[in-house]
Amino acid sequence: MRYRAIWISDVHLGSRHSQADALLSFLREVECRHLYLVGDIIDGWELRRKWHWNADANTVVQKILRQNRKETRVTYLYGNHDEFLQGFTGMPLGGVRLAERAIHVTADKRRLLVLHGHQLDGLVHFNRLLERVGSRLYTQILDFNLYFNRARRRMGFGYWSVSSWLKFQAKSAVQYVTQFEEGMVRLAAGAGVDGVICGHIHRAEMRRLNGLDYFNCGDWVETCSALVEHWDGSFELLRFHEDCIRGTGRGAGPHDPGAGGAGLVPATGPRDRRRAGGCPSQPELAGLF
Repeated sequence: MRYRAIWISDVHLGSRHSQADALLSFLREVECRHLYLVGDIIDGWELRRKWHWNADANTVVQKILRQNRKETRVTYLYGNHDEFLQGFTGMPLGGVRLAERAIHVTADKRRLLVLHGHQLDGLVHFNRLLERVGSRLYTQILDFNLYFNRARRRMGFGYWSVSSWLKFQAKSAVQYVTQFEEGMVRLAAGAGVDGVICGHIHRAEMRRLNGLDYFNCGDWVETCSALVEHWDGSFELLRFHEDCIRGTGRGAGPHDPGAGGAGLVPATGPRDRRRAGGCPSQPELAGLF
C-alpha cells in the first residue's frame, strides 16, 4: 500500500517488549512520501539498564534509512525515552531530519503540529525518579502479560491485554488520558494550527476535540498501530494485528509475539473525503512555542 504520509511512535527499540519484527513486516508492506517517527523509537532508558538490541532492531533502522535515501522524507521527533538524541538536533543523521516538533501540511491544506507528547507530562519535567519507577512497573506488567497470553493461547483463547485493562480500570489513568488529549489540543490551538499528531501514552486515537483534529498513532509494544494520510488528505488508523486463529474476535487488536500470520487492518475508517490539494506538503520544523 502507498500512502502520502505515515506516523509511527513508541517502538522502544532496545526494550525486550518492542515488536520490532511486526514493525519490520509493516514497513515492508507500505510506501509513503513522508515518514514521521514520533518519539521513543529507541528506548535509551532500557538500553542503559540492560541491552536488548537484536537483529530485528538493526533491520528496522536499516529499512528506514533505505527509505530515506529513496523517495521517502523521514523526520525523527525525539521523545522522553530517546531524548539523548536532542544533542544531535541539526546534525546530518543519514539524511534523517531530527527535531523536537514539526508542522505537517496535509493534501487538503490543513496544518498539523507533530510532536511526541512528553512535553505535557509533568513527571518528565518535575520528577524523573517517579517517571522511571512507573516505566519499570509497566515493563513488569508487560512481562506478566506475555506469559499470561501464552497460557491463554494454549487454552484456545485469543490475546487479551492485561496492561490496557489495568490502565482503564483506574479512574486516575482515564483522567490522565483525558487531560493529555485536551492539553495537546490546547497546545495546537496556541500554535495556530488545525490539529495535533502525537504518541507517548500508547493509546491510538483519531477524533475531533474542541474543533481541532487530535491524532495519536499508538505504539509498537502492544497496539502495533500506525496513523496514515491518504492522497486526498483523509486519515486512517491501521493496526498490525494477530490473525483470526489467535485474535480475540473484537476486530483489530494488539500484536502478540508467536506463531501465525499478521496483516494490516484499519482500526478506524477514513475521515470524510476532502478534496486533495495540488502540491505535496513540505514538513517544516516547528520551534518552541
